[in-house]
Amino acid sequence: MEHHRSVLEHGLRVVTTPMPHTRSVSISIFVGAGSRYEPDEVAGISHFAEHMLFKGTSQRPTPKEISEAIEGVGGILNAATDKELTVYWCKVPAQHFDLAMDVLSDNILHSRFDPADIEKERTVIMEELSMTYDSPPDLATLMIDELMWPDQALGRDTAGTRESVTAMSREDILAFVSQHYGPGNAVVAVAGLVTPEQVEGAADRFFGNWAPTPTVRWYPAVDAASGPRVGLKSKRTEQTNLCLAVHGLASDHPDRYAQDVLNTLLGEGMCSRLFLQIRERLGLAYDVHSYVNHFRDTGSHVVFAGVDPKKVNPTIQAILSELARLHDDVPEEELTRGKESMKGRLLLRLEDTARVSSWTGAQELLRGRIMSVDEAVTIIDSITRDDISRVARSLFTTERLNLAVVGPYRSEGRFANLLKM
Repeated sequence: MEHHRSVLEHGLRVVTTPMPHTRSVSISIFVGAGSRYEPDEVAGISHFAEHMLFKGTSQRPTPKEISEAIEGVGGILNAATDKELTVYWCKVPAQHFDLAMDVLSDNILHSRFDPADIEKERTVIMEELSMTYDSPPDLATLMIDELMWPDQALGRDTAGTRESVTAMSREDILAFVSQHYGPGNAVVAVAGLVTPEQVEGAADRFFGNWAPTPTVRWYPAVDAASGPRVGLKSKRTEQTNLCLAVHGLASDHPDRYAQDVLNTLLGEGMCSRLFLQIRERLGLAYDVHSYVNHFRDTGSHVVFAGVDPKKVNPTIQAILSELARLHDDVPEEELTRGKESMKGRLLLRLEDTARVSSWTGAQELLRGRIMSVDEAVTIIDSITRDDISRVARSLFTTERLNLAVVGPYRSEGRFANLLKM
């Protein structure tokens, strides 16, 4: 799969991946805006701005007209805000490529930010926050970030807080967009039944007048772990939801793929150690899994479980036992199976034009280079049992443990004594 990269005169990077065997085109427009770029007083402003870019432009004054333009040809239009980026994406039949570029560019460059729409969307975002706070699994996931990166941008909810969303003004949103939404801080990634010439011409035509902006900065992480930490949200629930986590590796760390393979062995799928031990053998949980986050300068490795409140102690002990077992016990057969699983999922995902445009665009924005699928496969193949054990021993130690719990308990103290490896 070959990628073509070019840079327009005003700094907009354009990445094209021709996939002539498909009949669709996917466009992902990545912008360097997310919660890591926000001061505390406007926490959630990247997310608020993303919502407002679907509320109306001079060409399409209502959300209905924006949606109809894409859905009327069978396409999909959506967006997402994360800690390090915001992405606007669209997937359409290939013959409607120009329409998709027109809609996306119109939203990004010509949204109205109508004051009445802002007030309505403020209420919508408040409901989104309430939904998170009322969902114990979501709340545990939010709490673990706050526990690992306290009092800093990386530990906050991407959607902000009730206080910050309430206080945010139209002028704040416009100022943030004018500072962060510029061609030098964005990537247009396209995959599907298109040519590089077609994409570059369209990018110049639809984004050529995008006004440049100054370079923007993000807030670095402070990983100030000083021993095991516990966070508890006392809540009368039928199930305890918990996240057990350690700080992980940055996106450009040489061992990041070893950590990803380790995670496959630990908690991805029904062959993983956590699933087999905690669900199948011990019957402690229905949902138990692990996941990895890689950021520019740090990362995390998280285990999630939902369990009967009376069984939370043996569940935590079983999770810790599986983490410790990775220090030395990595059979070759299990490692081979894990690597093949990871490679297979990667290859299957990249049959979809939307996944390909996301793969290329995110790498270009965050890392400045695009790793090919073949490169990724080669790196995965090279990982050894010693690599897995070495990374596990460096990550999974008593001093690095963090535990977030949502459930019917009164004191954090009952959990602190469990965090030992």
